[in-house]
Amino acid sequence: MLKELFDKEKNSINHFFENLDLAAAYKIFELLKNCKGLIIITGVGKSGLVAEKIAVTLTSTGSRAFFLSPSNAMHGDIGIVSKDDIFLMISKSGESDELLQMIPFLRNRGVSPIAIVNNANSRLVKACEFSVVLPMEKELCPFDLVPTTSSVTQMIFGDVLSVALMMHKKFSLAEYAKNHPAGKIGRTLTLRVSDLMLRNSDIPLCHPEDKLVDTLVELSNKRCGCVMIINKEGFLEGIFTDGDLRRSLQKHGPKTLDKRMREVMTPTARSVGCDEMASSALAIMESDQKHPITVLPVIDNGKKVVGLIKMHDIIQSGL
Repeated sequence: MLKELFDKEKNSINHFFENLDLAAAYKIFELLKNCKGLIIITGVGKSGLVAEKIAVTLTSTGSRAFFLSPSNAMHGDIGIVSKDDIFLMISKSGESDELLQMIPFLRNRGVSPIAIVNNANSRLVKACEFSVVLPMEKELCPFDLVPTTSSVTQMIFGDVLSVALMMHKKFSLAEYAKNHPAGKIGRTLTLRVSDLMLRNSDIPLCHPEDKLVDTLVELSNKRCGCVMIINKEGFLEGIFTDGDLRRSLQKHGPKTLDKRMREVMTPTARSVGCDEMASSALAIMESDQKHPITVLPVIDNGKKVVGLIKMHDIIQSGL
């Protein structure tokens, strides 16, 4: 049964894409693109929920938009509407009295509402100067009543318009981050390596000519699972981890303690810039599943070691 329903919904969505009036869609996009005021979106029931989602998507991607409840609009909130605004009315049937009742009052304010409907012969289409019909054969619901496929087509249309406006405005990743300061999205887009890395005396360091036996104190005290080997100028020469210690002891026995760090270190250490995103550091750590790492040297533009970032701290940050 599930496969049949998935196939049915797939065919319904394909019908939408194949029969959508692109000229009408472009007309709506042009009106939104040139909007000098707000993009106000309304709807009733399930269409209202879709309208709310589209409004917040537009807002988060650089367009000034909000959802206006039809009921609240008729009890005072319509006062916020101005002639510079674009007013979108989303409805499956195009016959919702709550939407139709608003039209005369919107026109009195110099606004021509736009209908986004699934029913081409609806009163809402006839009442609006501009409209776009979202093609739909029938709902996924066996009674062809519960808004299912119609809601999907409304969402698709709204999302495409939102992204088209986003691209037109050249809305940047930095701007997107400013609109999402909280949550995982905010952390992914704003949290940098420099925000999480260990610094100064907390960094485990040694030099290439140091003996391993003398470096064990640094390895143990800093509790990072590694030491970074740097030259006199502070540039990264290699890294030595707890795992390297175990492997070296297995290979050389007690004699390994007298070896110089340049002999036992891993010279091809992966690293990350201090101005990189913390998510990039995590991606580097996970880039080689055969040789996973949990620590990463942090370097500046001149490849000088300025810190160390640990996977544990990145995960603890919520990424």
